[in-house]
Amino acid sequence: MVFDFDAAVVGAGAVGLACAYALARRDLSVVVLEKERAIGQGVSSRNSEVIHAGLYYHTASLKARLCVEGRRALYPFLESRQVAYRKCGKLVVASEAGDVERLEGIHRQGDTNDVEGITLISGAEAVALEPELRAQAALVSPESGVFDSHGYMLALRGEIEDHGGAVALATPFEGATPLEGGGFQVRAGGDSPAVVTTRLLVTAPGLAAQAVAARIEGFPAATIPPLHYGKGVYFRLRGRAPFDRLIYPPPIPGALGTHYRKDLGGQAVFGPDLAYVATEDYSVDPDRAAGFYAYVRKFWPGLPDDSLDPDYAGLRPKIHGPDEPQPDFRLDGAEVHGLTGLVALFGIESPGLTASLAIGEAVAARLVGNA
Repeated sequence: MVFDFDAAVVGAGAVGLACAYALARRDLSVVVLEKERAIGQGVSSRNSEVIHAGLYYHTASLKARLCVEGRRALYPFLESRQVAYRKCGKLVVASEAGDVERLEGIHRQGDTNDVEGITLISGAEAVALEPELRAQAALVSPESGVFDSHGYMLALRGEIEDHGGAVALATPFEGATPLEGGGFQVRAGGDSPAVVTTRLLVTAPGLAAQAVAARIEGFPAATIPPLHYGKGVYFRLRGRAPFDRLIYPPPIPGALGTHYRKDLGGQAVFGPDLAYVATEDYSVDPDRAAGFYAYVRKFWPGLPDDSLDPDYAGLRPKIHGPDEPQPDFRLDGAEVHGLTGLVALFGIESPGLTASLAIGEAVAARLVGNA
């Protein structure tokens, strides 16, 4: 059979675009279907824009491997495409004596994950690096940084198009039917609805992952994980940024904790916190600032009163509830759902942005082999 495309990717966020880029680099004809009128309008545009080193994730997990591989690939990609970034480094801070043992555990995990350059330092050494910090000890991660995530996605789109691929905006995925002999018939909506055929199909639509999978005929419902919205809000500091490096507390259950970053414009931003919500709600309740003041003052006692302004909120596509252990990324192939030629992604939250190039390579290698 002659297909319209070698591969179709659902979702034009960072991960979907990275999957399409990896497939296009293998000389496949690729189309990306995106329901919004611009790329990166979902999870990819409502995050901290942090480049993670790969410290925290369980040994042999996809998160551990793909975060490290993705970060190592990301800096050269950004540099070669002139996308703004700042390799500022990070301090994971133990503000209380009881957190020092947790830092030691993170250090061991980072070493196991082959993260370069991490060192444990004393509180005095941490304060010498960042004088306004309160710390009993700190873990230094020199490979961490911040970057322009939208500039990154624009660069990915450019690479896809330079390789002959297409990004179809305002083109929602409405369903797919497996074809006899292999491949898929894909139904796309929007102003100009279309039906196309593709040999391979990748679904990477973030918060819509479960809904998209349910619209693929023959996809077993029992293999679709539940979706939980993990909402996080951010507050921006009025005034001078107090630290040059990223400042993180030890992780909390289900997230890395409310942290500090100086963005590429030089402003200080705190967040996200974590609350499970029932709907896609991007409002920021100003009353949440009280919790931020208390939390941030553990590592920055000098935070002035009435200095935090509500900024923005994001939702993480979690596949676990608040009292459940945090699972790994899911890159489900035919061994899970039984549909040859399909990889369905679920639970691609942090560190998905950092890992995106490696996720794309893993998906492409699973479908067509290494480049």
